[in-house]
Formats: sequence, structure tokens, C-alpha cells
Amino acid sequence: MLNPIHLRTLLEVVRLGSFAGAANRLGYTPSAVSQQMAALEHDSGIRLFERTARSARPTQAAEVMAQHAITVLADLDTLLEAAAGAGLDTRAELRLSIYASLAHRLFPEFLAEQLGDEPLLGVRLTVRDPSPAIQALRNGEEVDVSLVYQVGDSGLSWPDSVHPEYLGEDRYRVVVPESWDLHGHGPVSAAQLVGRPWTLHHPGSSDIAEIESAFSARELRPRVVARCDDFTVALKLIGSGYAASFMPEVALGELPSGVRVLDVPELALSRRVWALVSRRAPQQPAQRLVRRLREAISRDAVAPA
Repeated sequence: MLNPIHLRTLLEVVRLGSFAGAANRLGYTPSAVSQQMAALEHDSGIRLFERTARSARPTQAAEVMAQHAITVLADLDTLLEAAAGAGLDTRAELRLSIYASLAHRLFPEFLAEQLGDEPLLGVRLTVRDPSPAIQALRNGEEVDVSLVYQVGDSGLSWPDSVHPEYLGEDRYRVVVPESWDLHGHGPVSAAQLVGRPWTLHHPGSSDIAEIESAFSARELRPRVVARCDDFTVALKLIGSGYAASFMPEVALGELPSGVRVLDVPELALSRRVWALVSRRAPQQPAQRLVRRLREAISRDAVAPA
């Protein structure tokens, strides 16, 4: 019998054209995707990829299987949702998945304000990046609201068992050491940043491919001196004069000393923030949470220094 998880992975491989792209979208490693595809070929008895030393190209059979998998997986999601909703949900908690930078900016004060008037409603909180959050949903993990983001054209795909609520745009900003003396002179051109040291995310993170593509399109090839997925640590590195970074506004908050935010019109990139609401979620607190998050994200942006 075919494994539905393998079918979901095949669908993303065909959509994105590579094991690496599917791995980033689904929160796997490329080797795990390769193993799943090998298992799917074994279970189906069908050759799904033309493999070379450097690539694996889907065969026509893989494309046909992926096309039919869309309907099969949608039916499976509907089946699971109907079965899960057969009983009355009387839970007194909201299960929330949130990515780290948004959690750091809004919690715990936001939670206290949002839920303080409903003392009987607790919150079970999980902090993780969008890719593993989406994968958890696909694997059937019960989460009421998952907060994720899409960067540029890379996007994420989510199961039909959730209802997406658009929350707003979170712009990326160029953040530099004050000692570089680039602030206070109006907009800065990308050319003024050529040759400067940078700290960027690790390869495979949810946004690094789009960030590096934006840099490359403007012929800005960053001299990467550090890889760091922790925005708090990155800000400390910037404040020490070590390197610049490209960070979402929601991660900035109260800037430490020695840090300046620049206006670089050529580097315009943002991430679209979504709340994925389960149809089984306690609707009133879930919608109130979504509304307040939308208000928080639309507040005044961090002004360039």
C-alpha cells in the first residue's frame, strides 16, 4: 500500500522540480526526501525518476501519479477531518504553533492581554519554523492555529484541513553596525554595502533562498562571516560591529545599542504572515487571536535610523 506521506512529498518534488526544494518546503532533509521517493518507487513498482550523478528528474509516470495524488490527498484530509470532528470538542485550551521571531516580539505580554478575560482557556504553545509546522499539520498533529510565513515566491503549501487567514506583511530590513556610519544620510544604495561582512541564515531555513536571490539580483554578493538563525544573537553581533544582517521587522523590537536600521529601496523583500486555523479549533478564541495578531502586525513599522 502506498504511504500518503510519500505521495505528499512526491507532489512537492514535482511542483518544485527538486528534492532540495521539496525538503525545504516540507521540513525534511534532501536525503530524507530521496529515501521517501525510493520507497515510493519500491512500493509502487514504478520508475518515478531519471537519476544522474547530480539530479533526479521526474518521469511522466511521476507527473501522472502526482496529479492523481492531489485528489487522493484531498479526500484523505476530508476523511480525517470528518472523523476527528465526530465528537463534540470541549477542550479548554488553544493549541498554538508560532515561529520564534513572532513569539519573541509578541509573547508573553500578548498572550496575557489576549486571553486574560478567559481564565478557563489555557494555551499549549509550540515554537517552530514554518516548514516543520506545515509538516506537523500534514502528519496529523492536532494544532488549532499555526502561524507561518511565506517569503517572496517560494511560498508554502498547506493541507485543506486548515483555513488560512492572511495577517499582513512583515518587511525585511537591512540592519548594520552604527560604527559603519551609514545611517542618518537618507536612503542607502546597495552599492554602498558591497564588500561588507554579513551574517545570514543557515542554508535550508525558510527564507534564505529568497534572500540570497534578492541579493544576487542586485549584484550584491554578501561576504558571509557568520550563519545564525537566532535574531537575538544576530542583533548582538551587529551591535558589536561584527557584521550586517537582513532581518524581518517583527524580529527587531527594541534595538540594542550600536545597531541601526537602514532604508535600502533596492532590497525590497517581505514575508506574508498567515494564521492556519483548524476547522476543529475553539472558534471564538481562535478568531480573536487572529484579529489581534493582524492588528499587531499592522502597527507602525520600525523606522530607519
